[in-house]
Amino acid sequence: MNLKTSLTLVLLFIAFFCNFGYAQQDQKNRVIILSDIEADPDDTQSFVRLFLYSNQIDIKGMVATTSCWLQNRVEPESIKKLIRAYGKVRNNLSKHEKDFPSEEMLLSLVKQGLPVYGMEGVGEGKDSEGSDWILKILEEKDDRPLWISVWGGVNTLAQTLYKIKKTKTEKEAKQLISKLRVYTISDQDDSGLWIRNNFPDLFYIVSPGDYYQNSTWIAINTYIKGINNERISNPWLAQNIQQGHGALGASYPDVSWGMEGDTPSFLSLIPNGLNNAEHPDWGGWGGRYEYYKPEFDASKKGHSIVEIAPETRAIWTNAVDQYKPLVNSDYGRPIKHDTVTFQDNKATMWRWRDDFQNDFAARMDWCISDFKDANHAPIPILKSSNEITVKSGEGFGLDGSDSYDPDGDNISLLWFHYPEAGTYKKEILLAADNYPWIYVVAPEVSKKETMHFILRVTDKGTPALSSYVRIIVNIEPR
Repeated sequence: MNLKTSLTLVLLFIAFFCNFGYAQQDQKNRVIILSDIEADPDDTQSFVRLFLYSNQIDIKGMVATTSCWLQNRVEPESIKKLIRAYGKVRNNLSKHEKDFPSEEMLLSLVKQGLPVYGMEGVGEGKDSEGSDWILKILEEKDDRPLWISVWGGVNTLAQTLYKIKKTKTEKEAKQLISKLRVYTISDQDDSGLWIRNNFPDLFYIVSPGDYYQNSTWIAINTYIKGINNERISNPWLAQNIQQGHGALGASYPDVSWGMEGDTPSFLSLIPNGLNNAEHPDWGGWGGRYEYYKPEFDASKKGHSIVEIAPETRAIWTNAVDQYKPLVNSDYGRPIKHDTVTFQDNKATMWRWRDDFQNDFAARMDWCISDFKDANHAPIPILKSSNEITVKSGEGFGLDGSDSYDPDGDNISLLWFHYPEAGTYKKEILLAADNYPWIYVVAPEVSKKETMHFILRVTDKGTPALSSYVRIIVNIEPR
């Protein structure tokens, strides 16, 4: 390698980390998982995916808990079994990216909550290994938020909060609670509502109640009429995940109720240039959520025993996107928008589904393949800041022409305005959305507005992988 080539690679490396987007954070997101594993095979499925991203997400704990579907036992050994399967492929995963944790380290993070349902596990004398562990991690000298990813019941966290309120000063409690971020897969015990009512300042993402069909997260496994649903099909899972992909793939069970219903709770913690966990209203792989107090509909009662009641405060909850799916074209621009339009909260998640399923499949390939035989995500490069300020009527350009693929694959670029993510809601249509650079004229505004533009870079490897850059444009009136 000559000096010129070396300098070029260094500059590309610097440019990548300077321009990868708001969601490409300098620090990994910390997370503790609360799982009612063995209530449904989907927890096992979600752990398989989680471990493939364990080098990009800082896993701080995995707590076996109860739920309305598993009320009187916890199964930490089932988590440990999956970690041992991960241990068999960890060295091969490390050929593709660094920082995959050791099997021993992950095993040390497995804890358990009390084997009781909901609020029966909250109160004086109800501490558990799991609730104590959450508090221990929360009290560490680490300025990063601590995400609690809840796949079942949330009473282990409720007990931690109960203890904080009972044993800490008001100032100490406020400081600790301000570091918590909760994303719970609907309400699977009665302690979720208790938490929201008693800790009104706690950052909490949820599609409340137990009527799952109204939720955003269910879009990960929902068959959507009018689009290609292949990547959630059983044949696709068998070929790309379960069979011929080592011990971790062999541990991925068949679907019983719904594929990976818990995975949305950590998808937005993955740094891909689109996701920004601190801004649920910006949208990402885990869906998009807005902060408000939802209306209560007593008729939307599911089939569990979970109490449903009106919310007493605002929460991060379901939001609506208007979306035209992308379709392949044999002539002209290779990717175009379909003629059908969807407008609901589920579209905020399934619009990214092909991308995150392909990414999952590629990482599963890493379990068995050398670097040269597998695909890796392209590197988007933006020749400007990720945030710019312009005046009404002023033109500006965005240039992604330096984007590249680490495997040498050909890449496709796609630019689009994401109206729901900003304050300016009228969609900006782009003349040539797949050209390496675009020119946009800022609309006329009477007050300061924001627009979010996304650059999606996709390679032509197998499976095709996508990375993103998010650009925030501040528009000021003249």
